[in-house]
Amino acid sequence: MAITPLDQLTAGMVLACDLMSRDGRLLFRSGTQLEERHVELLRRAGVTGAEVKPGPQTLGPEKLREIEGYVRDFFLYANPDSPPIVAMFHLALEMTAAAVSQGWELPDSNTRRAANVEHMHDLFLRGLGTPETIVRHETELASFPDIYFRIRQVLEDESASAERIAKVVGTDMSLSAKLIKLVNSPLYGLSQPLDSISRAVALVGAKELSILALGISAINYFRDIPPELVDMRSFWRHSITCGIFAKILAGTQTGLSPERCFIAGLLHDVGRLILFKKLPYASTEAMLFARENSIPLVEAERAVLDFTHTDISRPLLAAWKFPEELSAMINYHHDPMDHPNPLEPAIIHVADCLTNAVEIAQGGMYVVPGVDERVWELLGLDARDVLVSAADKYCEQIDNIMEAFF
Repeated sequence: MAITPLDQLTAGMVLACDLMSRDGRLLFRSGTQLEERHVELLRRAGVTGAEVKPGPQTLGPEKLREIEGYVRDFFLYANPDSPPIVAMFHLALEMTAAAVSQGWELPDSNTRRAANVEHMHDLFLRGLGTPETIVRHETELASFPDIYFRIRQVLEDESASAERIAKVVGTDMSLSAKLIKLVNSPLYGLSQPLDSISRAVALVGAKELSILALGISAINYFRDIPPELVDMRSFWRHSITCGIFAKILAGTQTGLSPERCFIAGLLHDVGRLILFKKLPYASTEAMLFARENSIPLVEAERAVLDFTHTDISRPLLAAWKFPEELSAMINYHHDPMDHPNPLEPAIIHVADCLTNAVEIAQGGMYVVPGVDERVWELLGLDARDVLVSAADKYCEQIDNIMEAFF
């Protein structure tokens, strides 16, 4: 994109990328809509130009009604009187209108249909493959990278020193680089960037960094999902978004680990990845069924497969000997009140729902599943204030955190 000279910058234009001063300081972030005072500040800072895109268009009543109808379709399944759902609806409406005003076009009904996958073959026929047999087939054929087990060993050793943890993580250069990028991302908001695993352990905490390393190792395990079945970058963007919201929501409660909540959000759909690998055709049928009938994907899985992705994650995480608290948050995120300690899975439950809501403005395909009223009462949050604040923080963080992973 070409640089627009300073004397041509006008109020209403939107920055297409972060704008830095001559000495490397961040002046304004990408997406900032310029005002007259911004242009004056740029002049004083000696900036000669910037990459910009046109400002938002004014939307007429007819277009606003079309947007409202489009967004409302994603909330047909959820309770319209639920405070968090009302807040999520208005948030999705505002974000979708903003996207359309910037030139985004509402997807038509054809985009809700998957590509032809008739050539795919499931390894198990319906009724013949239980979650346990499917997971056993996966774990017997493939194993996690060795670094995963060494990190897990460190996590289980209460006496492990920070130096030992840094040494174990540091043996995998790729993992170390991703961890440092993640800790330097807006996820932590450090005032000064760090450049070593030892410093990351000191600043973030040994156990917290080990949990992050465990999550990244899990992502690296899934590299062979057919691209024609699912766009893995979109899948992980959904997962990272859920992780961001989980970390933010964890901060509203007492005694929760934000890092653990982030990783649980990141891996909340890990069972779905096994379904993609072992039952690609049936997984696609479930996705189509969900899209065409405006029901949550988890309900479509139950209808098409007779079980859901959390039924898969239970034996999977047990086979991987995943930490118990993390496993519970992942396995119970659709039904947190069924767990003896529902608070942590309740965080993922709300974060997942909020993720589906904000994705409407990005071409999301699946309806908002709804928030269990008992969960919302348990968390004791103010719907509008908390969810809007969480969405604002997410918008500031998501692109940089995605870069840390990919």
